Formats: sequence, structure tokens, C-alpha cells
Amino acid sequence: MTSIKHNLMTVKQQIEQACQQAHRPVEQVSLLAVSKKKPAEQIAQAHSAGQKQFGESYVQEAVEKVTQLQHLTDIEWHFIGPIQSNKTKAIAENFAWVHSVDRAKIAERLNEQRGNQDTPLQVCLQVNISGEASKSGATVEQLPELLALVDNSEHLVLRGLMAIPEKNSSAQSFEQMQALFLQYQAQYPTLDTLSMGMSGDMTAAINSGSTMVRVGTAIFGSREA
Repeated sequence: MTSIKHNLMTVKQQIEQACQQAHRPVEQVSLLAVSKKKPAEQIAQAHSAGQKQFGESYVQEAVEKVTQLQHLTDIEWHFIGPIQSNKTKAIAENFAWVHSVDRAKIAERLNEQRGNQDTPLQVCLQVNISGEASKSGATVEQLPELLALVDNSEHLVLRGLMAIPEKNSSAQSFEQMQALFLQYQAQYPTLDTLSMGMSGDMTAAINSGSTMVRVGTAIFGSREA
């Protein structure tokens, strides 16, 4: 069986090749290992191979793994799934980053519930760039108000934008996301993260300025539904 360590090396080589094609320094793109539906043991294996950033989408499952792996003090947990209002407290208390803030109510609850932490929560706003009814995310028109809200929140730090484009329009959507990112980066100095691109479209995302790609299957193998 191919090891997680080997898989990580392969993915990092793919990132490096994509950066070379895009004429970008490889240091500009970080790898978020998507570990949802994968056991804590496999996360620990990836951590021992040098991976520090892990993305989770299901709150209860994630909190169990955060607790199991709390001895690995340099793991950085990212929440990347849709957010229900009744889950914000657990997210605020257990994660360093959240990529999927898409409405004011969620931002306000995360800010309030992060208040008892020593560090602020790093926030990306999810944009439904393809306009798909089945996907979460703010519209382009809703972004200015949401950006201002997060930027003015005491316990949140506005870090970036995140998108999961429709597969058959990903290249165009990536270009639109890059334009939005550059537009708002000029307005908000803390905005430094463009979270987009997965195993199948990583190269196109990096070519359009992605600074963080989210890869799961290529690292951990296929996961159960």
C-alpha cells in the first residue's frame, strides 16, 4: 500500500510543478490536507511526515479528532464545511481557521464565541462563485458587507476568500475569484489567502493565484461516503 508520506511527497511535487508553470514561488502556495472521514491515526501519520494543516468538514467528528491529537501541539485545524448556527460554538473553540463563513449571522456568532480564546479566529469568506443553488457561499454582491463585518470583529481576523467552483467552469471561476481577491486585498491589508483548488483542478487554481489548495483523496485515499 502506498504510504501517506509518499502521497504527500507526490502532491507537493505537483504543487511545485504547477507553481513553476505559473511562474510563482512554491512558497506562495500551502497545502491543506483534507482529513474528513479519516481516522486520527492517519492524520498522525501525515503529521509525522511534516504536514501541519488539516481541514475538516463535520464538527462532531472533527472535535473528537482534535481531542485525540491534542498532544500534537503544532497541528493547525481548519474548518472547511458548511456551518450551521448551532455548531458555531464548537468551531470557535476548536479551530484556528474557518474557510466557510458565508453570512453575517455566522460571523457574529463566531466572533462572540471566540471571545474566550487567547487568539483570534482566522476567517476566509466562502463565495458561491458559480451561483450553484446546491452550494453554500455568499454572492459577489454580498461580499462587501460581509468583508467589513469580519474586518471589524474583535475576535476574528479577515484572511481571505474561499471557493468551490462548478467543475465544468472552474478555470473561469478561478479567474473571477482572483480578480475579487486582488480587488479586496487592496482594501484589507490582512487579506492574504485565496483558498481554492483541489486534486482535480489544483494546477488551474494555482495558475489563477490560489495560495492554499485543499487535497484529501490524493493524500489519504478514497473515503467512505
